[in-house]
Amino acid sequence: MTRIALDALGGDFGATPNVLGALKAAKHLDVEIILVGDETVLRRELSTLGYSALPKRISIVHAPDVIDMGADPAREVRAKKTASIVVCAELVHKGQADAFVSAGHSGAAMVAALFGMGRIKGVLRPAIATPMPTYRGVSLLLDGGANADCKPIHLLQFAVMGSTYMQKVFDAENPSVRVLSIGEEETKGNMLVKHTVPHMREVGVNFQGTLEGRDVNTGETDVIVCDGFVGNIVLKMAEGLAKTMINMIKREVKKRPLAVLGALMSKGAFKAVKKHTNPDNYGGAPLVGVNGVAIISHGKSNDVAIFNALKTADKLVKKDFIGDVSRKMAELKDTFARIEEQFAKEGEHHV
Repeated sequence: MTRIALDALGGDFGATPNVLGALKAAKHLDVEIILVGDETVLRRELSTLGYSALPKRISIVHAPDVIDMGADPAREVRAKKTASIVVCAELVHKGQADAFVSAGHSGAAMVAALFGMGRIKGVLRPAIATPMPTYRGVSLLLDGGANADCKPIHLLQFAVMGSTYMQKVFDAENPSVRVLSIGEEETKGNMLVKHTVPHMREVGVNFQGTLEGRDVNTGETDVIVCDGFVGNIVLKMAEGLAKTMINMIKREVKKRPLAVLGALMSKGAFKAVKKHTNPDNYGGAPLVGVNGVAIISHGKSNDVAIFNALKTADKLVKKDFIGDVSRKMAELKDTFARIEEQFAKEGEHHV
């Protein structure tokens, strides 16, 4: 049975969605959920939901402190050893939990995971791997914002970890990988892209070339690799564009009586699209490369999102995602060393 530490007070809506998601997970999944947070608050929340005692497969670890959203994450994590997200990472490090999930301060979650659990041997930088709904299904974009500045060797490792994730979570047999760029030709792009692409086929992934921004949501590839600066802009722009398009459609439909009738007739189709693109269905983004399963959920996560984040964490543990990445990093140790040495000789490590 998988033991998952949940940052139970993390997120914009406090304990309620976290506790509801945990209760659902304990009921429907083969997991034990450790609620980490102020015990008084959590017991009060459970009491409000009708539980006078701890439900089956639910436990509480008291963590009285929270991370200040406006403070420097690294400073907060170092100063507040009893903050809920810090305790979550420590539980995984000590082997008292197999994974952790947090909808709290994303920067603090990354820092706590890195400080508390360390990196998988051979991984230079962890990355946020974000599932993106596409026309054909789901693609994984990484890095989603953990590393604003990257070197080619980092993108090569992101490709390996992203490919492994798609195999484990979405059952992709031989995930295709592309590097995000400004053209389909592999000779185009900035210096980072130009120095990364020639080595992609050396690291054992199914590399299919570069991908333009307009094709991010088409589903043409399983894994999209880029630095965190570009990746975060892509994610935020996609989120904003989706909201804008929905509002524009609603506005135009209201102007036309016949369009209102058409919208009513298309209600089922609209619901299906909304369900496919709803981020709650994916739960959160894993921080890949740290030595333990860590899922970072959106601050506005509801109970459905928390449940799905817990479900993903359970899947990663049961399918030995960390072990697989560790083995691949060990197998590619000499390859990565050779590529880094070549960059150093050519001066390209400054990209």
